[in-house]
Amino acid sequence: MKMTKLLSLFLVLVFLTSLFTGCFDSAKEPNKEEASEERKSIINEETNEEEPATEGLVADITVQVEESWLEYYQKAANRVLEVNPDSTINFIVDGSYDHLDLLDSTDLGNEDIADVFVVPADRLYGMVEKETLAEIDALQMASDVGGFKDFKSGLGRNFNIDGRYFAFPMNIETLINFANIANAETNGIDLSSTVEFTELNNQDILFPVFNLEFCSVLMNAVNIELLNVNETGELYSDMTKDFSELTQDQQDMFKGLFNYWKTNGGSGDLWDLRSAWTYMDTEFMTGGRTSFRIEGPGSTDHLAQLASDGEALSVLPINQVTFNGNPLTQWKDGWGLAINTRNEGDEGTMLLSQAMIEEILNPEFAVEFYEASGKIMGNVDAIVYANSNLDEIDKALITAVIESYQEASTRPLIPEWGLVWGTWETAVLSWPSLQPATAEEAYAVIKASFEGMMKNF
Repeated sequence: MKMTKLLSLFLVLVFLTSLFTGCFDSAKEPNKEEASEERKSIINEETNEEEPATEGLVADITVQVEESWLEYYQKAANRVLEVNPDSTINFIVDGSYDHLDLLDSTDLGNEDIADVFVVPADRLYGMVEKETLAEIDALQMASDVGGFKDFKSGLGRNFNIDGRYFAFPMNIETLINFANIANAETNGIDLSSTVEFTELNNQDILFPVFNLEFCSVLMNAVNIELLNVNETGELYSDMTKDFSELTQDQQDMFKGLFNYWKTNGGSGDLWDLRSAWTYMDTEFMTGGRTSFRIEGPGSTDHLAQLASDGEALSVLPINQVTFNGNPLTQWKDGWGLAINTRNEGDEGTMLLSQAMIEEILNPEFAVEFYEASGKIMGNVDAIVYANSNLDEIDKALITAVIESYQEASTRPLIPEWGLVWGTWETAVLSWPSLQPATAEEAYAVIKASFEGMMKNF
């Protein structure tokens, strides 16, 4: 009996000891490994103090997207929302140029204008002047995204005005050469070697000379500045010089251009705004007279249809064709993703918008981005595309664009440049009616047009 009482007393003592020990243990500060996710706190390793966990952003944004890009954009949005579950990302499905036109014609508060949308580099100055683009932290974004070798002097340059960034580079673009293999074989042209423009027959290579987006390949080849700013901040144009003041290469270029007009301008097709594109398409079709088209990467599908549904299409770097020995070269062009200026001052919306842009342009998904949009990320090595499951024509296209872009000239980024387009077009399209007899006379028409333009400044 005495033994039983002692055993009972011992068990009571054990129970009470366990109870108090448990109470004291539960009051202890948990270490880093024991910190519960439910408590949403982080233990500072230096002070051992609790800090609030970083919470996701809380914001709602709309993003402009072309219909064919929607699936890719939705996946990017889903990744952003995984870490920002209390936010919302909606899409405005609209063509890029249609959206820009709406932006030009309406108020920024219009709900049909997205918070995030695409802009071409050559329209940046005009849009910033109209205060439609918010300033973004592009340098931090470039660091987050990665892959940029020299963001400031490279891809970032197109979206920088006086040290401030108003869009983030989306892709690289420049003109390249498309060849119809069957037509080239018929015309005796070797596509494996450099081709001299001035030695071709008149229809062997076609491009709309009156459009500077295309004729820039000749201007850049001989370093002609149609409009730029000198060291003292004054605007100038090489096109106001007398013909004799041009360099020999520049004179030879205009002589070659004049001869190109003489052989192609007689019918008027290539010098006609309405019929030029139809004429070029007809001649580039398999069985036509044209071997080469100078075009941008966005024309691939269309030109493939003309070239026996792609069976006769070849894609070549722009510099594989020379003009009087000078390799053709265009501009370092491209589009960017921008944020509506109405969001400046709203930190949550700005940060969510920047996060969405970064995820759209995540290099990890560069191939999928190309498949959806046809756009080539400039911060991704060519080998990534070459080792992908893309078809051979896409791989050739990407290689040609990257190679051509590396040699391309930097586009003049001044707001006044907008007047150059119409000035050039008006002058060149007047040749058929004025009928200049020599290259010097043809150049004089251009010179007079540019002199008139310079009076606006």
